[in-house]
Amino acid sequence: MLNKLKNNKVPKHIAIIMDGNGRWAKKQGMARIFGHRNALTAVREAVIGASEIGTEAITLYAFSTENWSRPKIEVDALMNLLTKSLKKEVPDFQKNGVKVNAIGRLNDLPKRAQQTLKEVIDVTKNNTKIILTFSLSYGSREEITSCIKKIAEKVKNSTLSINDIDEEIVQQNLYTYNLPDVDLMIRTSGEQRLSNYLLWQMAYAELYFTDILWPDFRREDLYKAVETYQNRERRFGKTSEQLDGEHEQIT
Repeated sequence: MLNKLKNNKVPKHIAIIMDGNGRWAKKQGMARIFGHRNALTAVREAVIGASEIGTEAITLYAFSTENWSRPKIEVDALMNLLTKSLKKEVPDFQKNGVKVNAIGRLNDLPKRAQQTLKEVIDVTKNNTKIILTFSLSYGSREEITSCIKKIAEKVKNSTLSINDIDEEIVQQNLYTYNLPDVDLMIRTSGEQRLSNYLLWQMAYAELYFTDILWPDFRREDLYKAVETYQNRERRFGKTSEQLDGEHEQIT
């Protein structure tokens, strides 16, 4: 499958909604946390696969703002799993050139998780192969609300004119200010919705839905999604004829 991919049409930024851990565990007759633990292989496969094809950034929806409403025992287990997994993966992050990043209301995380995340981000900050971003206590509406507040504060303090506010200013005040817009969004488990994820950043993203439950996701599944992406025509509001004309001018 890897050989089928076109090197000149690799998505710069892939976002994944990692869905289906609970259902996967239920099929095994186990508790939901069993599914979360067994999802770590899928994370490794997705990151390595994205790195192999030359993707610049991959962003994983790890924990939403709404997930705090889940049973405390599950939330606590997820936070512990996050902390242990990050520490365990550091050698592989270093080996594979993975720069770790995080977005969301990170101050909501337990202190231990915050500290571990900070340490891993710091130790991998000079890696350049791929940026791996974890979305933690993240919700897109909350992000956009936070962005509006930041911009409003700058206008209030006269450090920014209201007439200068444009899409670039908005981008600079989002959590993802250091990342390119999302080119490809993958959601596993058969669900077909965005679930309050990267709504601004996915304005022109190609959406790919698969019935595979996240713990079963492997790099070949990522390649299949990328192949589908490469076979689509991305028009960004233009017509096919306009794109053909631009291509003729380039060639």
